[in-house]
This record gives sequence, structure tokens and C-alpha cells, in this order.
Amino acid sequence: MAQDRWTGSSTPYIDSGQSDAWGKEAAQQGRSGTQRILSANEEPAPRAIAEALQLQPGAPVVARQRLILLDEQPVEVARSYWPADVASGTALAATGKIRGGAVTLLATLGYEPGVVTEDIRTRPPTKEEAEALQLTDNSEWVLVLTRTIATPDGRPYEVSVMVSPGRIGRLHYSMKVD
Repeated sequence: MAQDRWTGSSTPYIDSGQSDAWGKEAAQQGRSGTQRILSANEEPAPRAIAEALQLQPGAPVVARQRLILLDEQPVEVARSYWPADVASGTALAATGKIRGGAVTLLATLGYEPGVVTEDIRTRPPTKEEAEALQLTDNSEWVLVLTRTIATPDGRPYEVSVMVSPGRIGRLHYSMKVD
């Protein structure tokens, strides 16, 4: 399935002022990239998310779930979390599109990335993920990318968990060494 392969970079997704980075990335490949907001609400932080955000388990967080589409086909389920003191009462907590994008909104609130860590693993999909991603092969695994973004002084303010079919492509990283 060469047409389903994708090479992506994380850089555009952490730079402010990049409204609709996904749409732009897809357009560069001659494709259409869109997303649907599935939910946005305040909830108790799951243990792993609380740990990554340096919060107590069950502390309130704002969670926003999106279905990412490429040429109208689901390619990713993404769920982002922010501490309640960062995101409550903002557009992050609502189901509408965010003018300028979440990264730009966070920058206007004083949250600029200083440290970004990404953890990548594979696993079988949950039933919900398999349905959302329209996986038809019960043996297909998913790629899970968990990105944690912290301020330059090290305070984590966002964790995103992105789940994609393992066949979709590859990730690309480049780093500047100081």
C-alpha cells in the first residue's frame, strides 16, 4: 500500500503561528488533511498523564480528543491533556476549532515549548481505536506516540497521545546539537 505510506515530522506541531499544521503538511503531499473534534472536557487525569504532567493522580485536566483524517480516511486518534489551571475556560476545553490552533493559543497564554519528549511504542489497538481508525485486520497493531511538552524551565503543560495504524508510514526526527 505505497499510497498509504506517510513520512511526518513533529516540528510543525510545536511551533506557534502554524494554524492547521496538519492541513498544510497534507497539502504539501497533494492530499487533504482535516480533523474532527470528538470531545473536549475536564476530567480526572489518568495515572500516566498525571505523572507526565507532574500532577497528583486524578487531578483535573482538560482533555481534547480528535480524529485526524487524510483524504477523509481516519489515520489517527489524538487525545491531548493540559492541567486544568492551564486550559480550563479556554478554547481548549470547547469542541470548536481553535483560531490559530492550540499551539498558538497556548503561546498567547505564556506556554512556549522548551523541552519536548516523545515516546513511541506499538501495541494492539483497543476496540474503540480499531473502530475509529476503521481497522479491518484484527492482527494489525497501532503506533502510539506520546508527546510531552514542557516550558523552558521544565514545567510540563501538555501531553498528547496519538494512535495510528502501524502501516501508515514513519516518523522523522532531526535535532540541533548545541
